[in-house]
Amino acid sequence: MGESLVKQIIENQVLTVAKAVEDKLDEEISALDRLDLDDIEVLRERRIQQMKKMAEKRSKWLALGHGEYTEISEKDFFAAVKASDRVVCHFFRENWPCKVIDKHLSILAKQHIETRFIKVHAEKSPFLTEKLRIVVLPTLALVKNAKVDDYVVGFDELGGTDEFSTEDLEERLAKCQVISYDGESSISKINSDTSKRSVRQSEISNESDSD
Repeated sequence: MGESLVKQIIENQVLTVAKAVEDKLDEEISALDRLDLDDIEVLRERRIQQMKKMAEKRSKWLALGHGEYTEISEKDFFAAVKASDRVVCHFFRENWPCKVIDKHLSILAKQHIETRFIKVHAEKSPFLTEKLRIVVLPTLALVKNAKVDDYVVGFDELGGTDEFSTEDLEERLAKCQVISYDGESSISKINSDTSKRSVRQSEISNESDSD
C-alpha cells in the first residue's frame, strides 16, 4: 500500500471523527438554544435541590463519625454498621502490618466521607472476631447495609508487600463498592490539584518578580 494511499485513509478517518464531534456539539448547542427561561429555572431549581440533599447527607455522615478513622469497642461495632450504609472496619493488633493499614485508612477516611472507617482491637474483641471468623491480622471487613460483604485479608491482594500505595487499597475497596469511585483515585486528584496550584503560584511569583 503506497504512502499516499495510507495518508489519504488517515486523513479521511480524522475528518470522519472531526465531523462526528462537530455534529455532537451542534446537537448540544441546539438543545441549549431550545431552552426557554422556564426550562432554565427548572434546571436551576433541580440543581439547588440536589446540592441541598448532598449537604444534608454530608452533615449526617459527619455526625456519625465519617471523615475520621476511629477506634471503637466490640460492643459499639453493631451500632456503627447499622447507622452507616458503608463501613470499612480494620481488625488489628499492635504490630507493624496493622500500622501500615492504619496509615492508609487515615488518608482514605478523609477522602471518602460517604463511608465510615473504623478499627477494632481483635484481641480485645473475642466474640466479634469469632463471629466474623477473623483469623489473620490485619483484616478489613467491608460492610454494606449492616452485612459483611467482603474481606481484605493481609496484604495478599495488595501486591503481597507492605509497600503498596494508598491508591492500591482505594481501588480494592472500590472493587467491593464500599466507597464511591469514578475510576480516578481521589489521592491522584488531590496531588494533581496541588501540583496545578504550585505551578500557578510559581507563575504569579515570577510575574511579581518581573514587575
